[in-house]
Amino acid sequence: MSDPNPKLSKTGFDLQAAPKAVAFFDVDGTLLKSTIVHYYIWMHSAEVPFLLKRLWLVGFLPKIVYYLILDRISRPRFNEVFYRNYRGMRVAETKRLSTEMFEVYLRPKIFSEAIVQIQEHKEQGIAVVFVTGSLDFIVQPMADYLAIDSVLAPQLGERNGQFTGKLTTAPLIGEEKAKAMQAYAEQHGISLEKSYAYGDSQSDLPMLECVGNPVVVNPGKALREKALTSGWEMHEWL
Repeated sequence: MSDPNPKLSKTGFDLQAAPKAVAFFDVDGTLLKSTIVHYYIWMHSAEVPFLLKRLWLVGFLPKIVYYLILDRISRPRFNEVFYRNYRGMRVAETKRLSTEMFEVYLRPKIFSEAIVQIQEHKEQGIAVVFVTGSLDFIVQPMADYLAIDSVLAPQLGERNGQFTGKLTTAPLIGEEKAKAMQAYAEQHGISLEKSYAYGDSQSDLPMLECVGNPVVVNPGKALREKALTSGWEMHEWL
């Protein structure tokens, strides 16, 4: 006997029946032009007086050079190291700031074409899932705004109302994105062969390669060449 009160997604989709396909979206660089560094800088300086903000930025600039080098060597390691900046930040206050940041800073940065594409998938009865290396509380306001069905994102540990600066799982980068998608598909009875994945960088290759319908957005040279040789769909979103 079927459940008389099925659990529905934000789009009205019956999650117990499970969609046959899902559209997985990377966030940074795919849905909007921003990075985990931008998010942290905005939240750290949001309520700091202008002069102190300028002084802090001057002191933070040398770190950015180090992070850029580390990112080229290993993006997962970069994420682990960078998220240490959140150590000691108050959980409730930081989450409040993340909501404010979305409204005044991130919402205008969402590519209009991405919104249209998400809506098209919803009209087709296809659930939409974020798969991102950005922190869960940062992308959740965006997910709520776009009525995204699920969010696969890393979380920071918490202790005594403060962030520890350590991720509770491995960074959701590269192969870890593909593993998360595979686990989600297995849990919900989804066909990855019929599913879509949207990504913008080389680190998104594993998530693009594990679905039947990979879509490349605003790619760099290497990913563009891969898309062209593989016959993948490609978009330039502004």
